[in-house]
Amino acid sequence: MEESLTGQLLLASPALRDPNFARTVVLIGAHSQEGAMGVVLNRPSAVSVGEAVPQLEAAVDEREPVYLGGPVQPDSLVLLAEFLDPSPAGLLVLGRIGFPAPDADIGELADATARGRVFAGHAGWGEGQLEAELEQGDWIVLAAQPEDVFSEDPEELWSHVLTRKGGSYALIARMPTDPSVN
Repeated sequence: MEESLTGQLLLASPALRDPNFARTVVLIGAHSQEGAMGVVLNRPSAVSVGEAVPQLEAAVDEREPVYLGGPVQPDSLVLLAEFLDPSPAGLLVLGRIGFPAPDADIGELADATARGRVFAGHAGWGEGQLEAELEQGDWIVLAAQPEDVFSEDPEELWSHVLTRKGGSYALIARMPTDPSVN
């Protein structure tokens, strides 16, 4: 492992054939020699936070969708928030954006955060797995911006971020999902 990708975005390349990750944008929350963990930013579900986890309404708008964070532990919830006060943060990933400490009080989180997103599950890679996928060209790496994490148009995030990267990536961003219908 050359350097940590914590706080970076992974954009699924068109070569990535795993349907769990087709056209996804993953924020890497932790990356070390032991592996990596992140959440898919652009897969909102039809279920709202208020419906799924009303106890989090104090920290996250009840109308916000629960996002499908990845195929690992899809029954567990992950909160990603922008902290005004970093004391209840367990892991900061991008500036003031990160994950709360496991023992953080929900009421305290509501006072300490500006905004948040709830994810069902996460993406995970074992030792060397992400590096191998990067070598195969499965992922495109780009620095994350706070606006990416809390995008108001998550369905367009993959195209938007590829366009921002520029060059040939801007062309990829305009590719139809199924090139045969082009």
